[in-house]
Amino acid sequence: MSLLEHLAELRTRLIRSCVALVITTTMSFAVLYEPLMHFLLKSYCEVPASYRIGTVGGDCRLAALGPLDPLGVRVQVSLTAGLVLAMPYLAFQLWRFITPGLQRSEKRYALPFSLASTILFAMGVAVAFSTLPKAVGFLVTIGGNGLASFFQADRYLRFVMLMGLAFGLTFEFPLVLVFLSMVGVLSSAAMLRVWRPAMAIIIVAAAVITPSQDPISLFAMAIPMWIFYFAAAAVARFLIEPARARRRARHEHAGQLTTRP
Repeated sequence: MSLLEHLAELRTRLIRSCVALVITTTMSFAVLYEPLMHFLLKSYCEVPASYRIGTVGGDCRLAALGPLDPLGVRVQVSLTAGLVLAMPYLAFQLWRFITPGLQRSEKRYALPFSLASTILFAMGVAVAFSTLPKAVGFLVTIGGNGLASFFQADRYLRFVMLMGLAFGLTFEFPLVLVFLSMVGVLSSAAMLRVWRPAMAIIIVAAAVITPSQDPISLFAMAIPMWIFYFAAAAVARFLIEPARARRRARHEHAGQLTTRP
């Protein structure tokens, strides 16, 4: 494909992705907002009552300090939920944009790639929300009894959704390694040779990426990434590299047949 053809293809993929994002965001705004808010408040409701202010009748409620805050919160939550719902389609569009540069045998991975990215993203979000109550409890108690926590709605929900997105996107890490192995940039031998520096880089990256900066979230992100690193090396070693070797052998055999008199 020429440069103009690549740009036209990119424009088409971006337009389709934006349309999908608008649809999922609108659905989240109109239908899914209340269930999402109930889900997002779970971590806040598990914080000890002595560290919460603004509850009415025992309910867990966040503070909206301005008349436009409720609308802003609804838009913010809907946009994030729309992005999550559109993620499988966005991953598929990304893969379709990449596939022209791959071998024909590698293009069949489009559907598995989309499914794997969706599953890994969901796993990351699940890990984030399973550790979030403990992370929030750690953060509100670290200041001691002399501080009273007062959670503003937009700031708290932004923090919660950033945690979910950070974990979800980070859990796509093995797909990046597998893709680099597929295109021949990274080998399993190279990954295993530098595994010690890679482990150190992963824990530093987890410390930077986690919005809460607490040790619970840090290790909840770093440990799966360590596992994913070796899993990606195993996929490259036992699936991708043998398949590439077989293709190379077939090509060499076909070349020998064509050169014979």
